[in-house]
Amino acid sequence: MHNNNSRGRVAEEDGNQEEAELSEKQKKEIAKWFLLNAPAGEIQYVAKDIRSVLDDDNVYNAAASEAFPSHNKSHLISLKLPGKSEDVLITSFGEINENEYIEPRTAQVARVDHVKQVCTEVRPATDEELPSPYVEDYRCALDAEIMKYVGEAYPKGVCSVYCARGKDVEEPGSDFELVVVISAARHSPQNFCNGSWRSIWNVEFKDDVQIVEVRGRMQVGAHYFEEGNVQLDAKHEFQDSTLFQSPDDLAISLTNIIRHHETEYLASLQASYSNLPDTTFKDLRRKLPVTRTLFPWHNTLQFSLTRDISKELGIEK
Repeated sequence: MHNNNSRGRVAEEDGNQEEAELSEKQKKEIAKWFLLNAPAGEIQYVAKDIRSVLDDDNVYNAAASEAFPSHNKSHLISLKLPGKSEDVLITSFGEINENEYIEPRTAQVARVDHVKQVCTEVRPATDEELPSPYVEDYRCALDAEIMKYVGEAYPKGVCSVYCARGKDVEEPGSDFELVVVISAARHSPQNFCNGSWRSIWNVEFKDDVQIVEVRGRMQVGAHYFEEGNVQLDAKHEFQDSTLFQSPDDLAISLTNIIRHHETEYLASLQASYSNLPDTTFKDLRRKLPVTRTLFPWHNTLQFSLTRDISKELGIEK
């Protein structure tokens, strides 16, 4: 009798645990995690499914309002400026406030709806939001060279050059920093694949030593989901430097550095993945089975699974 009561209490506790619902905060955090981890170009599909599963607009809206801005910035998405041919990159380097991002090339500031992933309006940037003429000479020269490179190397690439530090420097004698951002995406959901390239290059102008230091980080993402779910997320960092020069000469030197490292990294990726079947995948398998004996593929007739099972079960004919 005592055992039956104990079992009854355990069953009742298990039932209560199963019935216990997640709090709204827990639901929001789970939804936010899925949105933040959506592969490039797929967050709207993920959002649609999450909204359907949650069946609670308040929880969904709370999760989306936190996740979309972070996702958009980390994936360096580009949005078309309304009424213009240019795109604006959504990146922390161009962030004026939570919903406004500067497009340095045209000196425009775009207001963005993060959840819908569209620009809603554009205004001219103020003088306070733009770098000094001295810094702008370097930024503009570098932007022109990077545009040429990206146009040649990335079929759907978008790039921008921002002043990250020292935008009020008026003349030689002080340090400042520019940031080159390159983003290229290939979205083909109808073919069950999406991919993206993101690279950020910090360019530090050190006036006292007349050196320009370059730090780059690249990230390549790919998602293939036809009858499966395979994702690639590769990252790499580089460092380099060049001499302080005139804006035009320095722009060419810096672009050559970026071109060299990105081309080299892409070539190493291609070589690595073309060798996957012969190297990595083979290393995932045992060289020998547990018996330490190679399987005799040339003579498989000596093994008969059905015969062995029949013998085991005593149903041999």
